[in-house]
Amino acid sequence: MSETGGGKATATPMPAGAAQPLPLGLSGWRFLPLAAAIIVADQVVKAWMVQHFTLFERVRVLPVLDIILTYNTGAAFSVLSDASGWQRWLFVLLALGVSAGLIVWLRRLRAAAHGLLGCGLALIIGGALGNMIDRLASGRVVDFIHVHWEQAYFPAFNVADSCICVAVVFFIVHSFRQEKKAPTPAAL
Repeated sequence: MSETGGGKATATPMPAGAAQPLPLGLSGWRFLPLAAAIIVADQVVKAWMVQHFTLFERVRVLPVLDIILTYNTGAAFSVLSDASGWQRWLFVLLALGVSAGLIVWLRRLRAAAHGLLGCGLALIIGGALGNMIDRLASGRVVDFIHVHWEQAYFPAFNVADSCICVAVVFFIVHSFRQEKKAPTPAAL
């Protein structure tokens, strides 16, 4: 709205071809509570682990699954864990930047048409910010889920990491669904 000389407010016209923003309730922002729930769940479970387990204490849950308290100063698969500390701030900035970009994407996303995609984006936001909180608080991420097969061990991970992996599955399923909906080009 803009004000004219007579004190009346008039609507500012939208440029031709400009997209109208979605009402908040119809946008992907409806998935942001999921991201918040993931952050809370991730932090609660990590706090419980730190309170009740000592470093490297292991509890066998299944023949292929242990719960063990570990810390990771790097990224996935401990990438950059041996760096001098600068990686902490790189990963914090990366989490903030990616999350901000995904929040903008969610705002533009029509939730009813792209529910699986919106849910996946929220899972990534929750996972990224959950691990970012650890980095800000202590410079390292708490990991505790340890999957293995005989003597082959997968790196330990946590709730936030799991949510990011589930999001990748959602993206793949969404992609296949979109591919089926897309019209096939006419044969020449």
